[in-house]
Amino acid sequence: MNASTVKWAGSVAEVELREPLPRRWAHSQGVARRADELAEVVGDAADLLVAAAVLHDVGYAPRLAATGFHPLDGARFLRDIPAAGERLVRLVANHSMALLEAEERGLRDVLEDEFPLLDDQLLVDALTYCDMTTTPDGEVTFAEARLAEIAVRYGADSLVGRFIRRASPDILAAVGRVEAALAAQPR
Repeated sequence: MNASTVKWAGSVAEVELREPLPRRWAHSQGVARRADELAEVVGDAADLLVAAAVLHDVGYAPRLAATGFHPLDGARFLRDIPAAGERLVRLVANHSMALLEAEERGLRDVLEDEFPLLDDQLLVDALTYCDMTTTPDGEVTFAEARLAEIAVRYGADSLVGRFIRRASPDILAAVGRVEAALAAQPR
């Protein structure tokens, strides 16, 4: 990945999200800003992280929403674009503990078969951190507040509410690992 890929990713996300889903576009931009702050932590994968961050919710775009499960819909869209690359597509597909939500939707086997989780735990955690410390409006927040906001917005008994309840310990652990990596960076 390189800076031109990041620019390309931002353009794709903007085309798909800005007009039909302006709040989702604001969130995606905020997640990308958070990712940019992690450049020292993820090293050579910094551009990949920023590209995945801005594209992580592209599957919400009305014209792409085939299954209604945005990580899968977004990844299927991106895999047909050579510029995306396999690692980027797999990050988008598996962002923020998507396997657990896929399980709630009866799509876990499909997601795992089409888009296996990356082996790079820090990179996967970093994208979760960026997503879960950014509000729907693109502002910085604490992960606990973001998790509570998701539960309220969707309803505790909804599919997403059940998923977020199950995923919260794993999300908080991922955020904690990234915060520890940030704290370990030389000042």
